[in-house]
Amino acid sequence: MLEAERIADEVGLPKLTLAALAQSLGVRQPSLYKHIDGMDALQRSIAVRAKIELADVLGRAAVGKSRDAAVRAVCLAYRAWALEHPGRYAATIRAPAPGDADDLAASTAAVEVVFGVLSGYGLDGEVAIDATRAMRASLHGFVTLETTGGFGLPRAVARSFDRLVDGLVAALETSSYRGAS
Repeated sequence: MLEAERIADEVGLPKLTLAALAQSLGVRQPSLYKHIDGMDALQRSIAVRAKIELADVLGRAAVGKSRDAAVRAVCLAYRAWALEHPGRYAATIRAPAPGDADDLAASTAAVEVVFGVLSGYGLDGEVAIDATRAMRASLHGFVTLETTGGFGLPRAVARSFDRLVDGLVAALETSSYRGAS
């Protein structure tokens, strides 16, 4: 599994193949089937492990912080992890398949970290879901553009990311989420 994750990070999740994995491990491709049930199962395993790791990274970033400091720390940790592990990051995007309890638990772990951070603003329930979606969409869009070379203008990307996070914090501090239903 670790080698598959390394390859995914190196060449991208879409380019991870069983043939590439077998070659990297120095085995014949049919030998892989003793350990995995095919490409779908491999990608699912990578996704579950990546979601667990990302949730852990986000949780550690949030520890001891609240409100704005927690949001900023979680956003920075999210971006740093995604940039360091682009293949695994791509695996975190897909929603769990119906009935996949392990993937659901892994996905829920990261969401729970964000819900915990948002609770510092008094956000919960459906409003927290809305804020979580806005935060995830913003971070994912930024990271995706950054990793695919989508930022060509002459300004430091990290500075632009800081402005994005400033906007998220400002939105959470306003009434835009309070009283919404």
